[in-house]
Amino acid sequence: MLVELADLDAVLALHASLVRTPLAGVHEIVPAARTLMLRFDPARWSRQTLAAALAQCDLSGATSDRGPSVEIPMRYDGEDLAEVAQLCGLSVDEVIRRHGAREYTVAFCGFSPGFGYLVGGDPMLQVPRRSTPRTRVPAGSVALGGVYCGVYPQASPGGWQLIGTTSIPMWHVERTTPAILTPGTRVKFVERDSVPSIEITPKEKSLIEPYLKVTAAALPALVQDLGRPGHAAIGVTASGALDRGSLRAANAMVGNPPDVAALEIALGNFACEIFGDTEIALAGAAVPIIVTRASGEIFDAVMQKAIGLRSGDRVKLGYPPRGVRTYLAVRGGFDAPKILGSSSSDVLAALGPAPLVKGSLVSIGRGSVERATTASRPAPSAPHAAQTLPKSDDVVVLDIFAGPRADWFGSGVLENFCTQVWRVTPRSNRVGLRLHGETPLMRQRTEELPSEGLTSGAIQVPHDGQPVLLLADHPVTGGYPVIAIVAEHHLDLAGQIPPSAKIRFRMLADL
Repeated sequence: MLVELADLDAVLALHASLVRTPLAGVHEIVPAARTLMLRFDPARWSRQTLAAALAQCDLSGATSDRGPSVEIPMRYDGEDLAEVAQLCGLSVDEVIRRHGAREYTVAFCGFSPGFGYLVGGDPMLQVPRRSTPRTRVPAGSVALGGVYCGVYPQASPGGWQLIGTTSIPMWHVERTTPAILTPGTRVKFVERDSVPSIEITPKEKSLIEPYLKVTAAALPALVQDLGRPGHAAIGVTASGALDRGSLRAANAMVGNPPDVAALEIALGNFACEIFGDTEIALAGAAVPIIVTRASGEIFDAVMQKAIGLRSGDRVKLGYPPRGVRTYLAVRGGFDAPKILGSSSSDVLAALGPAPLVKGSLVSIGRGSVERATTASRPAPSAPHAAQTLPKSDDVVVLDIFAGPRADWFGSGVLENFCTQVWRVTPRSNRVGLRLHGETPLMRQRTEELPSEGLTSGAIQVPHDGQPVLLLADHPVTGGYPVIAIVAEHHLDLAGQIPPSAKIRFRMLADL
């Protein structure tokens, strides 16, 4: 549910009220500029009953709640500092004085993990974003954009005006709390000529048998489990396997619990060698499987069936004629480090284990194995009962609900969205499917939309009118209107649609 409020103060008041007096069955709250996005249990709430409960929330005094205080040392050496002074009609020294004199508050997080939108700055320092965003802003850059101030936690594209730098890491997974800036945190910037750099040394881990070595990978393979939900408030999306059903199926074949980490392999053409005796299974996009024993024996294996392997055995996967992603599970799971409770690789936020390329090694775990015999394990089944996985020239039908910003588009645009066929472009990835249609979707409202919460399956419409269907590694917040949302029962299928395939959207009755 997306709750729209009058302004940021109202958002902060409602968010503080829900933190102080939580509603049972509301799993996640994502504050943004003028909205709160809530993820809730439909067994406990309908949207009507939840809306009624929200209307009863006590907002009196909520905005006076004070969060923790942090001090950020910085140098005012940003390359846009002189331009900011000119835009504000102030001297550089006065910009520095005014910026350092205020106490800021983290209103909400988004854009990337640990990026806090800070409010409470001097009104004289409100400057527009750059007309042309930079392709790379260094980590630690302190910047201004509109009414907000922010610190870039990692190198990334960005369009805010850079006024300085800090070497204090805003985000580091080795800390107990990875993000320094969380909603409600009070921030004071302190000018220092020399800002000490803080290094956090990653924990080292020895690699012992059993483990897997990647010997070929046309595209990097990713470690994925069921993700890390519940951290959107600090700018971290759930991530996790794009085809969760296939991940669960592969794990079941080797006796693992459903949430154990496996490899997500896009478009096949992958090979590995096993060190130590183990058992693997593959589900999802079907690929040819060739096993070469250490003894030299070669045989074909099949999908959705456990394959016993001995140390030195090699496995080679071909190209999938249908679908995109194949999941390789190993008995005991892959022993990858957990960040915020998950081993998933998030490609947008650069969280989780590094992508696996030729020469990469990954440990195989020894625990978390269900007591399941081969006879008791699930029988092979179609990964998607509604339809088989699509080929590159197929038309895939995805069920959708109207999005919260469908009213931003003119009469007939939603109908046009559902009647025309959209092609999946090669620029698609785990962040989202970029779509192209003959008739772009034209907005009726052309003003900028303040950033608001996003969810997997949301279909955003950028200025060019060509939609983007967001997948598991989507940003937590965004400023393009969402015209529709893919029904949850088709999210796995969306993650298996290959480039050049086409999509037709089918509107369902509202919940």
